[in-house]
Amino acid sequence: MADEELLCEASRNGDTNKVRALIDSGTDLSYFDSDGLTPLMHAAKHGHSDAVKSLLDAGAPWNALSPSNLSAGDFAMDSGHQDAFDLLLNSGIQAELILGTIARRAKPTGNSDGDYLEDRITFSEDKLMDSNSKAVMMAWEKPLMEAHAKAVCSGGGHILNIGFGMGLVDAAIQQYAPSTHTIVEAHPEVYDRMLRAGWGEKENANIIFGRWQDVLPQLKSYDGIFFDTYGEYYEDMREFHQHLPSLLKPGGIYSFFNGLCGGNAFFHVVYCQLVSLELESLGYSTQFIPLPVKNCLGEEVWEGVKHKYWQLDTYYLPVCQSIQDSE
Repeated sequence: MADEELLCEASRNGDTNKVRALIDSGTDLSYFDSDGLTPLMHAAKHGHSDAVKSLLDAGAPWNALSPSNLSAGDFAMDSGHQDAFDLLLNSGIQAELILGTIARRAKPTGNSDGDYLEDRITFSEDKLMDSNSKAVMMAWEKPLMEAHAKAVCSGGGHILNIGFGMGLVDAAIQQYAPSTHTIVEAHPEVYDRMLRAGWGEKENANIIFGRWQDVLPQLKSYDGIFFDTYGEYYEDMREFHQHLPSLLKPGGIYSFFNGLCGGNAFFHVVYCQLVSLELESLGYSTQFIPLPVKNCLGEEVWEGVKHKYWQLDTYYLPVCQSIQDSE
């Protein structure tokens, strides 16, 4: 039997000494066996936390995926092996923190959302699509957007939303009659559609056209803020978070569309924890409110959509406020 097969077997059986010996001999830690599993997946699936730790310490890929789109963390989570899960979660968070630091240092010039902003988009009753048949926003999100609006409007006052899309969250925000309702939208077609729909005529609405990065000088301070852009990346949202201390009033509520890694349950947990840690470093506590969405997402919902950007049964709605206000 090849060393890689022996390592999978030892990991499955929890034979940590043998696992370490095979690691020391240079055995390939990223090997997939005939079941489509890596040694780390076997150790995680069976709850052998010592073997999990040894494999992670040796550089086994925590984010490798099986043919069924499951990672080692998913196997530990699904099997209820908390110790193995915690090791994998911490490893994932540390890895992404390091990768984020590297990405920021090597950040290229230019706009991550430039292609989308120049793209033709199409509107229908239940979705907003880009030219590649990827959904910018869909009607199934309406209950989520109503919950986000309720959170950011809980203190009344002045509300800011970054990203109009189909207008779902803004329509919900209007129901709370905020003192002012500022909307930042960067896509020219969405902006034109907003104006045609009468958003520019609402007494409390203030529409600002442009990328949020470019219009920051026009923004004030707000009692509630929601962030939901398209065509940007995690690093862009992280950059927005750096501005929260000047944009969000003391006691205010911040929330964002939590589509982070919406196709994999474990990766989603990693990124929820990651964003929570990064917001904590800025002085904010984050609570995630679970909202079941399985019944909203039949196969017919995705008809004509190229990429299912959400595949999980539960949506975790983030509610963030300054740590001193939440105590």
